[in-house]
Amino acid sequence: MKEHSTVNHVKPWASQPSCRQGTGSTTFCVALLWVLLAVSCAETAWGGDADAPAISAESHLLRLSDSATAASNFTDEGGMETGIVMVPEPSPLAVQYYESGNVLWAVRWLWTLTIPVLILFTGLAARLRNVAQRIGRRPIPTAIICGVLLLLLTFTMELPLAYYLGFVRQHAYGMSNQTLAKWLGNVGKTLVVESIAVAFVAGGLYWLIARSPRRWWLYAGLLSLPIMFFVALVLPIWVQPLFNDFQPLSDRELDAKILELASQAGIEESRVFEVNKSVDTKAVNAYVVGFGDTKRIVLWDTLMDRLSERQVLFVVAHEMGHYVLGHVWKTIAAIFSILMLAFFVIDRVAQAAVARWSHRWGFARLSDPASFPLLVLCFQACYLLFSPPVLALSRYHEREADRFALELTQWNRDGAEGFVRLQQENLSVPRRGSLFQFFRGTHPTLAERIDFCNCYRPWEFGEPLRYGHLFTPAN
Repeated sequence: MKEHSTVNHVKPWASQPSCRQGTGSTTFCVALLWVLLAVSCAETAWGGDADAPAISAESHLLRLSDSATAASNFTDEGGMETGIVMVPEPSPLAVQYYESGNVLWAVRWLWTLTIPVLILFTGLAARLRNVAQRIGRRPIPTAIICGVLLLLLTFTMELPLAYYLGFVRQHAYGMSNQTLAKWLGNVGKTLVVESIAVAFVAGGLYWLIARSPRRWWLYAGLLSLPIMFFVALVLPIWVQPLFNDFQPLSDRELDAKILELASQAGIEESRVFEVNKSVDTKAVNAYVVGFGDTKRIVLWDTLMDRLSERQVLFVVAHEMGHYVLGHVWKTIAAIFSILMLAFFVIDRVAQAAVARWSHRWGFARLSDPASFPLLVLCFQACYLLFSPPVLALSRYHEREADRFALELTQWNRDGAEGFVRLQQENLSVPRRGSLFQFFRGTHPTLAERIDFCNCYRPWEFGEPLRYGHLFTPAN
């Protein structure tokens, strides 16, 4: 996940911020919303929004001039150095990347929604169902084969756009280190993972619909909870290592400092891994993933190469905030509630659509595996409809993790400069439009995060810390 280029056309930002104390995927959307949202809630990233295809190479090293990134120190009347860090203006290339990215995001979603419509109205869904019946013979194997065939068809139709977005465009903007062989390898691995997921989802879903045509949506919603836990459990162990190498931190001195910081944060056991993202990207990022025995903090090797030690520790403190504040559990609970509503809406809309268009589509019941593109279309529409509240919760969690890191370390300047580095390294711009934030923003804007680091310092005024009761004094 990374902070993508964003901009809002306002006045230049090289003025002192107004300091107020703050308050508090893949190229194919994997068949059904429960898998999509389970994967999306399994990770909580430091850097920003993950709107690029999962099989794409990510990133860019864009170094702004010293004058653009210089920070000014200010001294208040009492002689205290406030260390305000200015929000840099975005480069023209970053603005271009952002503006073209918005258009491509809309094009990609339009194409994603169009594909199942084409498959339905051309009769391809019914013909693939017939092929699956000849191979599978029995209902559940037929549903599984039909689902995988439809995935392969959809994957093929999306591949040209995915190639442009994930490989051609990334290299055109100087953002990728990936070779074509590595990119193609990731495409193949992604297709295998998605095929397995679709096989389980299609088989289970059509078994539920056949057994309970009126209440399948309720049972599917209830089953989404263990599925989300399962995805969060297996993602860091089985899926992510398919794409990059993970290993314990090689810098033992840094590892010791991280463990000391974890002790202060009240975390008894903290596991930190580094991942070799430099083979794919020049961007910097970190994230927390998993739960229970699979819970871990993952640092990209590019982050440790390009940020100072204190900036890296601030990033780790942010990720520890997600641990201590229970953000993964809260996100899963919120998504589960939304999924229950989404499944109900999908059932009603899909049943009405079948009644209206059955003569064109070649199937008369939702329990027919030929309805799979219809369910995919409904789930994708619900993803767009219901994702804004999940994104709003994510932005709140990210702000509170920033607050946790500031209260734990009291390194305002290092935190702000870390976000400036994020802007420089990831071809980002610091301010976004409201529509971007509403539909795509998983994190507060970089400008908001930098300003928050500048301004949030209650310990300097004798005010209580919101999360101070969670900390253990340093040895």
